[in-house]
Amino acid sequence: MNKNRCIALFSGGLDSTLSVKYMEKLGYEVIPVFFETPFFTAKNALEAAAAVGIDLHVHDISQEHMQMLLNPRYGYGKNMNPCIDCHGLMFAKAAQLLEEYDAAFLISGEVLGQRPMSQRFDAMNAVRNASKVKDIIIRPLSQKLLPDTKPIRAGWVDKEKMLALQGRGRSKQIEMAKEWGIHGYQSPGGGCLLTDKVFSKRLKDLIQNQQYNLRNIQFLKVGRHFRLTENCKLIVGKTSADNKRLSDMVEDEVVLKTKEYPGPLGVLQFNKYPDDNEIELAASILLDYNNKAAEKAIVSYGKNYNLNKDIEVKKNKDKKEFQIL
Repeated sequence: MNKNRCIALFSGGLDSTLSVKYMEKLGYEVIPVFFETPFFTAKNALEAAAAVGIDLHVHDISQEHMQMLLNPRYGYGKNMNPCIDCHGLMFAKAAQLLEEYDAAFLISGEVLGQRPMSQRFDAMNAVRNASKVKDIIIRPLSQKLLPDTKPIRAGWVDKEKMLALQGRGRSKQIEMAKEWGIHGYQSPGGGCLLTDKVFSKRLKDLIQNQQYNLRNIQFLKVGRHFRLTENCKLIVGKTSADNKRLSDMVEDEVVLKTKEYPGPLGVLQFNKYPDDNEIELAASILLDYNNKAAEKAIVSYGKNYNLNKDIEVKKNKDKKEFQIL
């Protein structure tokens, strides 16, 4: 165990970047990691890391995160964001990497009082408890204001060299960034789909209708969504880009397309193959979102682009038959 080496939770935002750079300036070897899930990808973090010369290690924790999301101990924020449990899980996963990276402790860029749910004093303590590795966490930007943990008590980290930032103002961080030549950093709190109202509504719908799995979650980011029955939901592309994304993602789903008119693509997700009523309802909704189509037209459908069946329907004007997600 190298007491001069730590693992950093890195989001790509300014605070986590400063936390890494500050510890490096103090002479520590820092291993930045990013934990990827279906709700926040590593793309922005990788770009931010590359911009400041940080070698970022990405680890996928999708399955563990999805399981935690079903019943977070500390609940949700405004939407489906389980911030405390999420941070706790990430610290726990980072702790599991200590031996692999020959590191002694963990750091993060959290600032006391900056975020209302996860960075209050009591919330930070809850994150530490949720992680079950609370005694090896250092938060360099606020550690002077926080209880001592093992790295400080054991002399691996000098508390007097830690900072005492707190509150939602970021003037000190911006000043540090300018001094160190850090530019183009992300705004705080960005990137997590679980904070988005529409995405969260769609996610709740999957959970409630036994369609909660990694594959179906990927579709939540594209197009218009409609709950037809407990068994079946419809996704309709909004744009040609949506249509392209949907067509690239389709495997065993039923695809619908207006036969004689160009327009949006429809995709049906289901627990069991849709019955005739579900197909007819989906086709009528798809037709209604096709501005170029006649009031009555033929919609072709079939599994994975094998559009070998046709159904003639009218545009659906009765929004009571389904739920818009």
